[in-house]
Amino acid sequence: MATQIFINLPIKDLKKSMAFYEAIGFTNNPQFTDDTAACMVFSENIFVMLLTYDKFKSFTSKSIIDAKQAIGVINSMSLSSNDEVNAFLDRALKAGGNEYRAPQDYGFMQIRSFEDLDGHNWEVFFMDVSKFPNQ
Repeated sequence: MATQIFINLPIKDLKKSMAFYEAIGFTNNPQFTDDTAACMVFSENIFVMLLTYDKFKSFTSKSIIDAKQAIGVINSMSLSSNDEVNAFLDRALKAGGNEYRAPQDYGFMQIRSFEDLDGHNWEVFFMDVSKFPNQ
């Protein structure tokens, strides 16, 4: 079995967050979804667990940051083309996300960045290693 990534995010409104992630291309796995959490599937190896604050608190003794005020992590995902990156960002913005910095173009890699409804930071990027500058 391939390694799978589960990103756990504390969220304020489960239904709104589920709708946001569905709008940007995730699907819900009802097997791991209830009134306190939702498993949102991007691919067979990438999952986002949306957890209400009470549910999230059951996994840690630390305080939960307000992601609109502070940052603890930037989640990054590679996509298969620049067009896919731009389409993904268009969906995120249409669903209520915020593009928090200008697109970045490093020649071999293009990056777009957005915040979800709770302020969690994401980067989607396309990288063409064949264009990486030789050192």
